Amino acid sequence: MSTTNGVTDSNPYAALGLGTSSTAGSGGNAMGQDAFLKLLTTQLQNQNPLNPVDNTAFLGQLAQISTVSGIDKLNSSFSGLASSLSSYQSLQAAQLVGHDVLVPSSAGWLGSDGTLDGAVSTGSGGDVQVDVLDAGGAVVRTLDLGTQSAGVVDFSWDGKNGAGESLPSGAYKLQARLVQGTSETALTTYARGAVQSVQFGSSGLTLDLQGLGAFSLSDVMQIL
Repeated sequence: MSTTNGVTDSNPYAALGLGTSSTAGSGGNAMGQDAFLKLLTTQLQNQNPLNPVDNTAFLGQLAQISTVSGIDKLNSSFSGLASSLSSYQSLQAAQLVGHDVLVPSSAGWLGSDGTLDGAVSTGSGGDVQVDVLDAGGAVVRTLDLGTQSAGVVDFSWDGKNGAGESLPSGAYKLQARLVQGTSETALTTYARGAVQSVQFGSSGLTLDLQGLGAFSLSDVMQIL
């Protein structure tokens, strides 16, 4: 509290040069580090000698401003790190353009070269078969991959139906199964696609694959 020309100032912050409409920090009324230290120093200079500031309270105030300052610096460091990682990830993903990748998909793309490549994942051994279906859901070819052990099994379709006739390029559905005696188990299919472009959005990085659509970078099982 201070007096000017006999008039009592009811705002102690004004006497310290600290207006209540300070713009320090993110909020309109937030007190910045410099203002806090100025207030603390003034408090020590004008303390009542008969009732000085308690040491515990003083150390608590110092610890408070130190903690706030440390958190601000940590947040700034993490923000910069996150930005650097995003830029690095985008740069890496851009290098995938023109390359083929393997992604989980129930459809594959028969290119102009007349082949559709993919893979299936098996949890145990057995006879692996892959059905290729047209847009109407009719099976145009069944690929018998023979007896396979557990793991990822590659396959390639030459674009011909069961009669040996070449079919037009485009998207074809894929269904795979593991045959063990009289039982059959559906298997996850993967399709090989060419990366045409890379996009960075709110959900992260996505790859646009020819004929297959958009896939997250995390969906990529293998870069070919």
